[in-house]
Amino acid sequence: MGEVLIIGAGLAGSEAALQLARRGISVTLQEMRPEKLTPAHRTGLCAELVCSNSLKSQEAGTATGTLKAELDLLGSCLLPLARIHAVAAGSALAVDRDAFAAAVTAAVEAEPLITCQQGEACELDPARLTLIATGPLTSEALSGALRRLVGSDTLAFYDAAAPILSADSLDASRLFAASRRGKGGADYLNIALDKAEYERFYEALIGAQRTILRDFDRRRDLFAACQPIEEVARSGPDALRFGALKPVGIDDPRTGRWPYALVQLRAENSDRSAYNLVGFQTNLTFPEQRRVFSMLPGLEHAEFYRYGVMHRNTFLDAPQVLAPDLSLRAAPQLHVAGQLMGTEGYLEAIGGGLLAALMITARLRGDSPPELPTPATTLGALMRYATDPATTDYQPMHVNYGIIEALTPRVRNKQERYRVYHERALQAMAQWRDVRPELF
Repeated sequence: MGEVLIIGAGLAGSEAALQLARRGISVTLQEMRPEKLTPAHRTGLCAELVCSNSLKSQEAGTATGTLKAELDLLGSCLLPLARIHAVAAGSALAVDRDAFAAAVTAAVEAEPLITCQQGEACELDPARLTLIATGPLTSEALSGALRRLVGSDTLAFYDAAAPILSADSLDASRLFAASRRGKGGADYLNIALDKAEYERFYEALIGAQRTILRDFDRRRDLFAACQPIEEVARSGPDALRFGALKPVGIDDPRTGRWPYALVQLRAENSDRSAYNLVGFQTNLTFPEQRRVFSMLPGLEHAEFYRYGVMHRNTFLDAPQVLAPDLSLRAAPQLHVAGQLMGTEGYLEAIGGGLLAALMITARLRGDSPPELPTPATTLGALMRYATDPATTDYQPMHVNYGIIEALTPRVRNKQERYRVYHERALQAMAQWRDVRPELF
């Protein structure tokens, strides 16, 4: 039927490649790793997760839970693999990142219509049907090629990842297993802090040495969902207690009450040999991470499998440069999907890759591209936000009920409102899918 070049074998690129192959379309999937690694990646595997290992909540009353259900309706290839390689994380879907990436890589390599090609893409051919899914760590060479095509600067921001600790090095006497409000079972390890312990940690954190020695303009420089913990702490002494260290929903076994602050650790793999410090994305130097984080009770002798890192990311001013079919207005043969277009999050990248595959399929069949899903769906609301020229001061955005189409009449009870959002979204997505059955 045709051939498509996909640049980037992350979540969006891998999902798109598998979707296109399902539809009888030949794909060349080009990935520069491991020949050239990014500041955050460490392997050449497809769909390697570099920040958290969580794909967020699975609950129907959340935007991410709704998005998962929408992706199931559309036949996502990656979401079932994530479930197969899930690790316990309460109501969230978290994965063993190595096993998940290996499974996606195996699925890609097993597909006869996908040819994997290693090497950095430094130029773009505007005449070749291409999906650019290189993510927020797009190389400088390819970023330059994009800038030359779209005639505007690629925006920049900074992203951070949290440390990963050895389970054997943790002091079990100060950690206890539980999930907030008991959702999902006792899936997290927790450290309850009293007021004095929290204040000592807070003072050390805000005074610690950073790798990038600058103060950030939060509006433009920092990726909102991955604020370094020390930057959040600078907002005020209680900022962490309303964020990553919120003490809500879990009792301190020592007192039977909610603690003053709470640190959570989430399993990184299925055998629970490694744990991620939840919400501890950081820009601290490695020695300072060891010094400050080891002040937390139970982490005094913690061994770091991976220190937290901070790196420069890029994304396009998508509302100004992308058409509704996710193609570049300046070069319609070139499509974009994933975090390069400023849609934040793992699930959002999978959804973008899936939608881009549908748009490209229609193009190759000589049909008009489908309209984006209705804004009554989470995926449709996000993609419409990202491609609407009226969107100004564009910043990375994840799915949330704040951008979904409002209910009429308004439902005042929040839980009921979210339930209605969820049910309406699934009905709308099923109707959208059924309008163009030939694409599925």
